[in-house]
Amino acid sequence: MAGLSTLILLLCAAKDVMPSSSHWKPTWPSYRVPVILPQSTLKLDKPQFDAEARLEVVSPCGPACHKSSPLPTYEEVKHYLSYETLYANGSLTETEVGIYILSNSADGSQGKSRTKRQIYGYDSRFSIFGKDFLLNYPFSTSVKLSTGCTGTLVAEKHVLTAAHCIHDGKSYVKGAQKLRVGFLKPKMKDGGKGANITKSAMPEKMKFQWIRVKRTHVPKGWIKGNANDIGMDYDYALLELKKPHKRKFMKIGVSPPARHLPGGRIHFSGYDNDRPGNLVYRFCDVKDETYDLLYQQCDAQPGASGSGVYVRMWKRQNHKWERKIIGIFSGHQWVDMNGTPQDFNVAVRITPLKYAQICYWIKGNYLDCREG
Repeated sequence: MAGLSTLILLLCAAKDVMPSSSHWKPTWPSYRVPVILPQSTLKLDKPQFDAEARLEVVSPCGPACHKSSPLPTYEEVKHYLSYETLYANGSLTETEVGIYILSNSADGSQGKSRTKRQIYGYDSRFSIFGKDFLLNYPFSTSVKLSTGCTGTLVAEKHVLTAAHCIHDGKSYVKGAQKLRVGFLKPKMKDGGKGANITKSAMPEKMKFQWIRVKRTHVPKGWIKGNANDIGMDYDYALLELKKPHKRKFMKIGVSPPARHLPGGRIHFSGYDNDRPGNLVYRFCDVKDETYDLLYQQCDAQPGASGSGVYVRMWKRQNHKWERKIIGIFSGHQWVDMNGTPQDFNVAVRITPLKYAQICYWIKGNYLDCREG
């Protein structure tokens, strides 16, 4: 078992190069991430698919609770980042991983409800209407899962979402074996070309086109079944579709410290249950953070969980602005703050280790996952 110093190297194994104070553009940091590679794969019994799908996760453990928790050991981190893979035919495997640091570590930052309202004062969400918006980036990257959650396109055949949309911590949810991903598309108008010209100003009705999921990866840090503690830190999953979706997708990135986010804000879009059939966009300030979680008060409702949390920053190497997903919206928390109840919505941060894992799931080659 490695010592504490080795673990801190793992947690902070990113070289964070921030722009100088005179640089006016919020700039993506340059990270060197660890390497996570499969070591062995074991075939498991087929799951029962008997859990009820939950559209949100609740936890009473807030920022102070998380910050006071002891760091996991090196062996525990390896266990949390090991993962199960569920295939469309119902078969299941478990893969153990190894973690390697190929560069020196540098700067790093230390670092889970009870109601379904999740609305803070005035409802600041925006419903996105019309194909001119819904079918264009970045809104077109948001998709709906057949279990009721939201996901985000992160590659030609891959969707990032929350683990609790697939697995309740103890068992896979009903429908996970035949999981589908829905893409919002305009309905065909009756009468063909030129029909309903006088109604062109009306919002166009949309429908979902569904693609089956080929396989699903869920980290063991979630499957251990303790979502009220460390499990919420690992509330993410990656879906591989049976065929390419042919839409522009959003890249993943390592989550910068909250103080380096443009305006201190995050953005995400999801299919909130209280607005059926609508894609709902929102943005808000980050209130607090731990190494694994972002605490914010973005208005949200069940159904939005699994949404990709993103920001737009300057990519110095490419000389252009770029949006990246830096987290996954997870759920709602009530926290006792000095005897006063305080609630937050919570997103799981993409840390260097999680970036290395998710990137490897997507690309299958760690050499393509060295820059976060």
